[in-house]
Formats: sequence, C-alpha cells, structure tokens
Amino acid sequence: MEQVEAIADYGDLCGESPLWDARAEVLYWTDITGRRVYRYLWSKKRHELLQSGTEVAGLALLDSGGFVVTNSNGIWLWDGKEEWQLVADSAEGKKCVLNDCVADPQGRLFTGSCFFEPNDNYERGCLFRVDTDGSVHVVDEGILLSNGLGFSPDESTLYYADSAARRIYAYDYRRSDGSVGNRRILAQVPKEEGVPDGLTVDVDGFIWCAQWFGAGVVRYRPDGTVERRVHVPALQTSSLMFGGPDLNEVFVTSAGQREAETLAPSGYDPSSMLVGGPLFHLRTNIRGKEEYRARLAWK
Repeated sequence: MEQVEAIADYGDLCGESPLWDARAEVLYWTDITGRRVYRYLWSKKRHELLQSGTEVAGLALLDSGGFVVTNSNGIWLWDGKEEWQLVADSAEGKKCVLNDCVADPQGRLFTGSCFFEPNDNYERGCLFRVDTDGSVHVVDEGILLSNGLGFSPDESTLYYADSAARRIYAYDYRRSDGSVGNRRILAQVPKEEGVPDGLTVDVDGFIWCAQWFGAGVVRYRPDGTVERRVHVPALQTSSLMFGGPDLNEVFVTSAGQREAETLAPSGYDPSSMLVGGPLFHLRTNIRGKEEYRARLAWK
C-alpha cells in the first residue's frame, strides 16, 4: 500500500459517508455536523463544495440520477442541486432519526436510526429497509449507535456496525425480498482499540471498517478475524470507500469535532495527534466493489 495522505481538508467536524460514483468517476463525501457535501473529481484531481446548509448523514446513489439522503429528519430524495423530496420520517411507529445508509442489489435502501446518549438511558435504534415503492419497514431493533453497512460480494450477507456496542454484525440476506435474519456478531472490537464506524466490503469479501478513536481502518476476514490494520493520521477515523477507475483507491473520512468521548479507550488523549477533519487517500493492490444504486422513484 502507498502511504496515507490528506487530499482535501475543509476541517470537517464530522466527515462521513464517502461514496464513489463509478459512472462519473467522482467521490462524494459529507460533513454531517457542518451540513456540507463535497465532491472530488478524479480526472481533474480537484475537490469542491457541492452543497451546504442541509444535514446529510448517509448518502446513496439513485440509479435515475441524484441521491437518497438519510439524516436526523428522515429519508429524502435529492437531485444533487436544490430539489428535495421526503420519503419518510417514521415507520411502524419508529422515528427515522438516521445515520448511514446503503443501497442493496435490487435498489432498496437499508439504513439505521441513532438516538445515542452518553448516559445510556435512551431509545434504542432500528435497522430499516426502504423498498423501491417507498415503503419503509423495521427489520431489526435494539441498536445502540447505528453506523456502517455493506454487502458481501455473493449478496448473501449484510454487515452492520453498532458503534456503542463495539460490534460488527452479520445478517443472512435474501436478495429476492430484502429480508434479513440470523443476526450474529462478526467482530467485537476491544475497548482499547476504539469503536467501529463506517465500513465497506472489497471484491474478495473482506470487510473494511474505520475505527473512531483508533486512528485507522481494519480489514477483517469474512470469519471476523483481523487481516490487517492501516494507520490513518487522525484519531477520529470515521468511514471509507473504494474508488478510482480500477476501484483500488481508498478514500477515508475523519472528524475534527470531539464526540462520544464516553466511548473512548481508557487513557485516550486527543492532544496526542490530529483528531480529524481531512479526507485521506491511499492506493492498494486490493479492489473494492462498485456500490449498488437505489431505485426509489420521485413522486
């Protein structure tokens, strides 16, 4: 692997949700707290602000153009410019206060709710599935702090990070109807290593997960054992995505605003190095998978 380097630095308070558009060869990423969306134009090696003023926590490409956005106010369609359309702000009596999202092979969307409070006395979150007709369904409950989602290359497994539980879960996934079941713990992250945050899956089925407080990303084998660790010079490493024309470039977001420090490892010292803020990049000899695109329709 090449050395990790910063390629953009807007001082993101909570950089998140990197998303590679293989058709346009553009990387998008967000600053949730700063309410901004950026893009990195690969061929021009240039980055720019795309949108400001609206919270974007999760981002998925729409097959018809534009995006699906998840945030603390629900699920939205966004044309990438000025037009927004609410899909849902609740489902089955549960509020859609949402974090990360991912499209599935059939164009549905999976996303998780997040009510985390440091005192542990708060509503537990849900995993939702948004079908292509816009209907939203609760498919699991009891999540402490919803985060990254991704699918195995054979489309039989959904991976889902619960940061406060320090776990990456694996579910059996059925493409035909989007059902999930048999939740089990793929990886339990030791407290001294930080907490699992955003994740993605490579073409060989290995799961890559950013470790908030852990200054890096971890590559897990499909059985949950650690295959490698990649150091990133930011303590609050938040998410990652494969991109580039050959899908072997890795983009890593980070967060400059200190958050959720009750989950930090003992002895955590935010003055020891950069907390976060930049978008980082490295090149690997490993290929990622192209992200699926959602097929939700505008009304």
